[in-house]
Amino acid sequence: MRLLLDSFWRAVAYCLRPRVMLLSLLPLGLMVVMAAVFGYFFWSPTVAWTREALESWPLLASFWGWIGRFFSGDVTGTLAPLVVVFAATPLLVVTALVIVAGFMAPALTRLVGERRFPALEQKKGASFVGSVARSIGLTLLALIALVVSMPLWLIPPLVLILPPLIWGWLTYRVMSFDALAEHASAEERAALLRMHRLQLLGIGVLCGYLGAAPSIVWASGLLFAAAFFVLVPLAIWIYTLVFAFSALWFAHYCLDALAQLRAERAALAIANPATPAVAPDRAIETQWGAP
Repeated sequence: MRLLLDSFWRAVAYCLRPRVMLLSLLPLGLMVVMAAVFGYFFWSPTVAWTREALESWPLLASFWGWIGRFFSGDVTGTLAPLVVVFAATPLLVVTALVIVAGFMAPALTRLVGERRFPALEQKKGASFVGSVARSIGLTLLALIALVVSMPLWLIPPLVLILPPLIWGWLTYRVMSFDALAEHASAEERAALLRMHRLQLLGIGVLCGYLGAAPSIVWASGLLFAAAFFVLVPLAIWIYTLVFAFSALWFAHYCLDALAQLRAERAALAIANPATPAVAPDRAIETQWGAP
């Protein structure tokens, strides 16, 4: 519990650092750049195609005629740009978040390592390619679990439990692995994930619930069109800040646990010089508490 609470407040404190705040604003800047590029090269043809699609759809022909009785302007001409904006925004947001998240978590882990654990040896127990492949595989499994569990969401309590649990499991598996990728060996990482499974899963679930909060802001931006261009960027920034906090929480917890694991092993090696360095896992698990 001490390690859990200590890593929590340290993650909160690190979120207030200028470097972390700057990283949290990167998706907004990247989204602005992508939107400018899209607007310059593709805006006019996309709007024209959307308007043509709206006008040529037989099911909507009578609807446009009925709407035209109440509005003197060009209904489809006004609606087409709005449809393009609402359709393109999620794609731009997801792309920006994925790009930033790809280097944000390693950067934050390095920040924690440099400032708090500068003497901790980096054993590089995982490659970048392997980490990315693992993250993609786990994400696909989480998406499949979400789709399969959707019928259960109709049961009122489960809709508040299953999605955060699934995303929490994904967050725990991905971020704990990434937090230890540079510093821990493969054996140390496996031992830590085994010994701290429940605590790390708890962090992942709590971060999963925190990640649901920006969805309310996002939904409000879609519901209140007048506030769309204010609420949606706010939701993106909150998403990124929650991601930064999650990465920092896992980094503080995992690197602290790794440092303590190595200290325990060093102490046991000194007390029992003939015992191999990797052997005391069970004794350490007894002290830490087996999962």
